[in-house]
Amino acid sequence: MEIGKELLKVLNKRYEPSGMIELRFKNKDLAFKTDDEGRPILLFIGKKDDHGHIRGERFARVLRSAPDGSIFKDHWDHKGKAS
Repeated sequence: MEIGKELLKVLNKRYEPSGMIELRFKNKDLAFKTDDEGRPILLFIGKKDDHGHIRGERFARVLRSAPDGSIFKDHWDHKGKAS
């Protein structure tokens, strides 16, 4: 599974630092953790069950920056099923 361009636009925004954000995107439920700068770093996408857990796929963001603060590596890795 791959993350599409439309979803990447949502994930490239800044959100509440060090938080867990829950959104609805098209017909999917999203939940993602943010780092201390508010960038999403861990994504769960799928459908919420009765307990509020997302059943679907899990992604982790690879985000590397140079000493001057510029980002030289930024992509999402599929980590498998989220249960």
